[in-house]
Formats: sequence, C-alpha cells, structure tokens
Amino acid sequence: MDFQRLFDILPYQEAKYPTPIALARKEGIEWKTFSTVQAIAQVNRVSAGCLQIGLNRNDKVAIMTHRGSPEWNFLDFGMQQVGVIVVPIHATVSEKELIYILNDATIKYCIVQNRELYQKVHQVQSSVLSLKQIYTLERLPDIPHWTELSQEPIARNLLDIQALKAAIHEDDLATIVYTSGTTGEPKGVMLSHKNIVSNIKATISLVPINCDKVTISFLPLSHIFERMVTYSYMATGASLYYIQQLETLLDDLKLVRPHYFTIVPRLVERAYDTILEKATKLSPLKRKLLFWSIKVGKQYPDRKLSFGYWCKLQLATMMIFNRWRRMAGWRVEGIIVGAAALSPELSRLFTAAGFNLREGYGLTETSPVVAFNRFEPGGHRFGTVGIVVPGVTIKIDGQEEGEILVKGPSVMMGYYNKQEETNAVITSEGWLKTGDIGKIVHQHFLQITDRKKDIFKTSSGKYIAPQPIEALLKTSPYIAQAMIVGFQRPYITVLIVPNFTLLQQWCEENKVHWTAPLFMIINPKVENLYKSLLDKFNQDLQKHEQIQNFHLFHEEWNAENGLCTPTLKIKREHIETKFKREIEMMY
Repeated sequence: MDFQRLFDILPYQEAKYPTPIALARKEGIEWKTFSTVQAIAQVNRVSAGCLQIGLNRNDKVAIMTHRGSPEWNFLDFGMQQVGVIVVPIHATVSEKELIYILNDATIKYCIVQNRELYQKVHQVQSSVLSLKQIYTLERLPDIPHWTELSQEPIARNLLDIQALKAAIHEDDLATIVYTSGTTGEPKGVMLSHKNIVSNIKATISLVPINCDKVTISFLPLSHIFERMVTYSYMATGASLYYIQQLETLLDDLKLVRPHYFTIVPRLVERAYDTILEKATKLSPLKRKLLFWSIKVGKQYPDRKLSFGYWCKLQLATMMIFNRWRRMAGWRVEGIIVGAAALSPELSRLFTAAGFNLREGYGLTETSPVVAFNRFEPGGHRFGTVGIVVPGVTIKIDGQEEGEILVKGPSVMMGYYNKQEETNAVITSEGWLKTGDIGKIVHQHFLQITDRKKDIFKTSSGKYIAPQPIEALLKTSPYIAQAMIVGFQRPYITVLIVPNFTLLQQWCEENKVHWTAPLFMIINPKVENLYKSLLDKFNQDLQKHEQIQNFHLFHEEWNAENGLCTPTLKIKREHIETKFKREIEMMY
C-alpha cells in the first residue's frame, strides 16, 4: 500500500505499522493517547460531521491554534476526506490580517483553541459574511465545542465518505496556507495533496525516523514546516506527542524522551541564552568549566575529529554536555532546524553536545523543504542548509551567487485569488523565484547568503546583505535580537534588543546600579558596553559593512507585538515603520 493523498497517511500507517500510541497530548498531568485505529475512527467521525452540517467539496474551514494536537489532525484529515479545504491561521495574526484571510478564503466555519482566540474571531465575525459558526477545541460552557462537528458515522455516511475520498485526486487542492510574510498583505499559498505528499516522501527517505521512534511537536501547525513534519512522523509510524505549553517543555522532554523533533532558530538561541543565564549562578570553577566546554563545542568540525579534539570533547561531554542530554531525556538523536537562519556556532555547539542539529531550507510555496543537511556521514556541512532533496531541482540565477530558483512536484499550485502575483514568481518553465540569494559550496551544499528583498544599497552605492551581519552580532551573549538599517543612507546602523538577564549580571559585576530595562538602555556605561562590542565586530567586517551607530530597545520583538512572524523572523518593514523616529536619531 502507498499514499497519494494526505488523508491516506493514517490508513497507510494502519496497514504497515499500526501503533498503540500514534498521537498523544497532555490532559492535566496525564497523556491522552490515540492508537492508529482510534485516530482513524476520529477522522471518520469528523467527515460524517462535516456532511451532517452541509459542508461541500471546496468549502473552506479555518483552524486557529497556538500548538498542534491530535484533534487538529482529526479535523484536518476528516475535512480533507470530504473535499473541504483546510485553512490554518496563525494564532498571532493581527485583526486586520484575520479579517482579510477569513474574507479572502470565504471561510464558512472556524475552529479555535480557546476562549482568547474565540474572542479574537468573534470580534470580527460581523465583518465576515461567509462565517457561520466558531467552535473551540477547549470545552467551554457557553461556546460550541468542536465535537459538534464530529458524528458517529452510520453505514450510509461511510459509503458517502468513501465515494467522496475516491473522487479526490492527488492534484486537487488540499489546503491554503497564508504566509504571514514580513511585508504586504497575506498571500494564500495553494498546496495540492501531491505537493505536500511528494515532499513527505522525499524527506522520509533521508531521515532515520521509523516506527520505533518517539517524536514531539510544539511548533504551530499553521506553519507548513511543522505540519509537513508531523505528517512525515505519521507516515513512518513514529509515535507523535504534542506539547501544549512551551513552559512545560523541559518537563515533557524528560517524560516523553523523544528521539527527534523540530525547532526554529530563535528557540535554539533562547536555549543558549538560558544556559548563559544559569551560568551566572554557578561557582567560579563550574562557570569556568561551562565556558570552556562551550568553547570546545563551538569548534566542532564538519569532518573527522582529530584525536586531540576528541579528547577535549569527551571531557566536555562528561562534565557538561551529558547534563544537557539528561534534561532532554537522553534519547535525542536529531533536531531539525528550519524557518530561518541559525548561527553555525550554535549548530556546532549543540551537535557537539550530542543533539545533532540539522539545518534545512524551504518556503511555504515549496511545501516546504527544498534542501537539508543529512544525518549520515558526509551529508552535513555547518553554515549551509544542506543538499537538495530528491525530486526537487534548483538553479542559481547568477554565475556563482544569485537568486535561488526551484522546480519540482512540491512547488505550489499558485497564490489564491492572485494570478498576477503567481505569474510574477513562477516562470513559464515552472521555476519558482524564491527571493533568496544563495550559492553552491563544497560541490553540492546550498548556502543561503541573504533574502533578495532584504539586500539594500547605501547612498554611497554599496550593497549590504544584513542577515550575515545580524547573525554575527547575535553571537554575543549580550545581544538577543538585532536588525541592520541603512537603505539609501550614508552608512549602516543597528537596532538591538539586549539579553537583559546577562546584561544585569554584567552590571552587577561592573558596579553599575541596575533598575529596569527601560532605564538601563540609556545608561552611559551600558551604552559604552555595546559600543565596545560593535567596535570588536567591526574589525571582522568590510569597511562599508561597519556599524556606525546603534539604538537599544527595552522590549523584545515578537509575534504578539507584530514585529516578528510566527516563526520568529523579524518583520523589517514593521520595525522600520514603528521605530522611524529612533532610526532618524541615529543619523
């Protein structure tokens, strides 16, 4: 048996390796688990419920949650089986974007996670004529529950469901995923069953995940990266545990003891920051051992370890890294990193610690994986996004470096209701213009050098690629976030969000009176610290890339305040607009 459509995945799992724990989530302090058979039964109940309320093929239903869950999968597969188009929406979407998406996709029903998200959709319901009802996944006394969309199918229902499933082709539209984007209004990326299935098959042929493995998911399924990965877990028969709260992640890691999971770079950076923050409470000797081990980890090579380095690594592992592995349940074999660029230093460190970080690259428009670093020997290079996956072809629009073009079965059907925008990014030969700048290194590894739209020219005529400079700045433990500015200006400057925990520690060690972030960012001694940091970084930069001024901020940029995407990539235009006055002051 094989699978051609997304809703075939669970029956495929049942035929090849049925498992007692296919899907699971936390319910209080206990884990609510579903076997393969139970999961399929829940999916069929959703299909029957959709028919009961009169949903038809090509109707659109939205799902908006902070995290994934088995119920998310039941709704997703159950609606797909009867031809309903699933439209995931980021929980952090703005009111303006929410109204736009609900209207653009003519959403008939919306399922949300909790009361907070119910209120968010309910407040705009009068602006969306197509929206009939809102349901919640959490059971609330005065709000319709998602189980109202779930009915025990009778024989007639099962026949209807089978007939509808049989009529759905792999080239049919499966989902519309709206890109949160860093600029402009959201665009609905239309992905067929074949688009995503081809990407699943290409990926699982290269990742050593099987029915004996345990996986976890804590990223939102509104992002195609995590959604495709969870489909892949199911297709391999691995047990999938959904983590509902990031606050309980460490406790859940110890309980579930996963072999694999995915993460976005900002969360890797936060994990590193937490390690450095905890170091402030260690004795001088333990702190010295920690920083020595971190230094060793950051030197982890791409290829074979020398005997001298191997000896150092064994010592660092025994003293420090094994503690980290114990905190993650001891069994982690690999962590797949996507959605943005990760510092090679951090990738080396956590790989040296035994977590085997593997960075990849893709877009919503490519379902999403284009390339990733492999787990087998020789298939990985730090500072790259790996080797192109089977079935996908890329070319560089330039002699050595240029825009990355992608062709293959995972390339989207187009943008929903936006034919002009579709024509602008997909050529007549079927090449997708990614907007990313890259080059091939080490014969077949793809390296991303920047976003085409992020590269800018200063008024002196010099081109600046901001992301590599920002990645360099974030290697400092005192810098949590950074954004380079300088378009059509005489020189470049930077906006910085400090790591305030470590900054406070520095203040205490240097006898600088600590008050609050709002006041510390204008403290002359703190400003001098950041000036000295930038002076050091400037020594590694070309003259036209050197940073001439900076501004410190007392609050983090995140998805909630609209300054980051749901995968924690900074929204440059939003930040430049909001902090226009601060930017002008630097010039």
